[in-house]
Amino acid sequence: MMVYLTAFALIMLGIAGMLFRRNLLKIIMALSVADSGAYLLLIAIGYRSGGTAPILTGYEGGPMVDPLPQALVLTAIVIGVCVLIMAVSLVVNVYRHYGTLDVSELRRLRG
Repeated sequence: MMVYLTAFALIMLGIAGMLFRRNLLKIIMALSVADSGAYLLLIAIGYRSGGTAPILTGYEGGPMVDPLPQALVLTAIVIGVCVLIMAVSLVVNVYRHYGTLDVSELRRLRG
């Protein structure tokens, strides 16, 4: 149960950071925190107490851990890293062009 609360806390912390921060780099870091919470939640959903690895050699009939959430999280981590790299590169270009990372200042400069 504590794992679920931690996962939801990370997700909520990330969402709050994305909503209430004005610096683009801090918004991207908050997105990364929310991603980590989602990964933790998916892994916690797939966990089975007393479960073994889903390898069928030497299987003796006990409960097995669900491998699907693990595969989804691995794929999500790769996609999340790619999105993070793309977002940071866009922020670098925004800083080079406008000279600031403050969202309200960027709105004023752009408009």
